[in-house]
Amino acid sequence: MAGELLMEMADLWSGTLTFALAFVGFVLRGYVLELNRLQILLNRTREEYVTKVDSSASMNRLFSRLDAIDAKMDRILERK
Repeated sequence: MAGELLMEMADLWSGTLTFALAFVGFVLRGYVLELNRLQILLNRTREEYVTKVDSSASMNRLFSRLDAIDAKMDRILERK
């Protein structure tokens, strides 16, 4: 009787530990997958980051357009 109870307790403890370790493994796997996803996104961000030369060219184009708009506004105001 006592031997059977000890055997059942050992089986219960073994099953509990198995489920606990499986749950911990599942959670850790989720964290590892998320970390890999974030690393991929970080690498993409680094690859697609604008360079100083590209930024300067875009800003120069923007300022030239703004200067053209300013000149048009000045002409409109001079007419009135």
